[in-house]
Amino acid sequence: MDRRVAPGFLIFIGINPNMTHKITAIALSLFLGACSIETQAQQASVLPRSIPEKEGVSSSGISRFLDAAAGSKDEFHSFVFLRHGKIIAEGWWNPYKPALHHTLYSVSKSFTSTAIGFAVSENRLSVHDKVISFFPQDLPDTIAPNLSALTVQDLLDMSEGQDPEPTGRVITGDSNWVRSFLAIPVVHRPGTQFLYNSLGVYILAAIVQKVTGQTVVDYLAPRLFQPLGITDADWEVSPQGISTGGWGLRLKTEDLAKVGQLYLQKGSWQGRPLLPAKWIEEATNQHIDQVHDSLTRARRDSSDWLQGYGYLFWRCRHHAYRADGAFGQYIIVMPDQDAVLAITSETSDMQDELNLVWKYLLPAMQKDPLPAAPKEVAALQQRLTSLALPPLPAAADAQAEAGISGKTYPLAPNSTHITGLSFSFKDHLCQLSLQTDSATYPLSFGSGKWVEGTTTLHGPHLTSAAKASLTGLPPFRTAGSYRWKDTNTLELALRFIESPHTQTFECHFDSDKMSVTIYNSFDFAHKGIALHP
Repeated sequence: MDRRVAPGFLIFIGINPNMTHKITAIALSLFLGACSIETQAQQASVLPRSIPEKEGVSSSGISRFLDAAAGSKDEFHSFVFLRHGKIIAEGWWNPYKPALHHTLYSVSKSFTSTAIGFAVSENRLSVHDKVISFFPQDLPDTIAPNLSALTVQDLLDMSEGQDPEPTGRVITGDSNWVRSFLAIPVVHRPGTQFLYNSLGVYILAAIVQKVTGQTVVDYLAPRLFQPLGITDADWEVSPQGISTGGWGLRLKTEDLAKVGQLYLQKGSWQGRPLLPAKWIEEATNQHIDQVHDSLTRARRDSSDWLQGYGYLFWRCRHHAYRADGAFGQYIIVMPDQDAVLAITSETSDMQDELNLVWKYLLPAMQKDPLPAAPKEVAALQQRLTSLALPPLPAAADAQAEAGISGKTYPLAPNSTHITGLSFSFKDHLCQLSLQTDSATYPLSFGSGKWVEGTTTLHGPHLTSAAKASLTGLPPFRTAGSYRWKDTNTLELALRFIESPHTQTFECHFDSDKMSVTIYNSFDFAHKGIALHP
């Protein structure tokens, strides 16, 4: 589905010897308060924090990574960095925050793989089971040999044999995605050719629901989420009420780091085996190569998409592996370094983001603890607590605002189904009322600041055209900012802060009429959609 394409936060104990007693008292108070409201399982699943140098990582190296990220074309939203099982650095770029979910796109696939691993360990299915055996009511009239041969393992390693990849046309054209998948010709012998296929992962989610009677997210709850202290996970569902499997999961960034650490620990958590180590090894090792033609060693060595593919996990350079989602959502597991890195972001170049990790964070890790570096630690902490994506610059225009406040501007019929906009301004706050064919959505924007809110309006999303897109999710969190570009042009930026994406409205006023161009942040060509009165 997704190929190619907050204030910062950090906890360190003992940074300044003069602050030891105060920090210890605060930490003890927070701990005792947490104990009164958390279950024992949740307490056991809190990841410990440490200072980078104690875990053999250079604080200045992490700072250089942040410098490079700031100067890159990549927009980072959060990261959590673990070494030896301890969080040594974590940051959120305001208005993204630790408590918020984040749309994960194809990172979801690795969680579907994990659900299959649990089902295999419980003898509910085998990777060698034939796919058609699970769906007797959805089979085509004629079952071709290649379809008959298709196994669970072929779905796991993206070697279904369908060509071209069918996801887009199926999820927008039919409500029964299983039936449509099984009706698509399998043109290559399963298991022989890699082709990224998100719909095949949806079939795995449907198989989990068939054999367990639960959606993937519900099935994982007692087996994965609860033992790791992960709460409030949500996952989109298809028109048939099945977790979408290949996309649609939303979790917090620290949740991603926990799952990465579980995999690094071969399926063990707090000394308790959750997922068999044998499955972890099988899922994260190479099962198929992504290319069939010979490549130069230099070409292969420069790409994290040419290192082989496991069971819905990508192999990486430097003997690492990852769960990976569109626009730069990552769980990167580095066994050689005993490290895990979780990232959420929006980028047009996912390889560029990984290059930053290998260039700056990889060499920052050493085998043994490093000498204390209190100045570097303090500088890193300061950097992390000030991470932010700036709002639009303060540029209010009282006269222009008075001229349009309270008015509704109708729009001609259009593909977005937006029928009109109305505006209200007060105390450097813009209240926008966005009207569609079926509903009205109030949205808030601040001048020179982010104003947070919630909405049921669907923001930009890769699967926005899918039947039941974003179904099963609660209202969406937003942060809005506005400015006047000139006396006739109002710009409104609406971040959907539980997703990678931002929607920008550029409104042009001409007498009593308004036209608007809407830009989605993942439209990197910046073409926009023009709506007219």
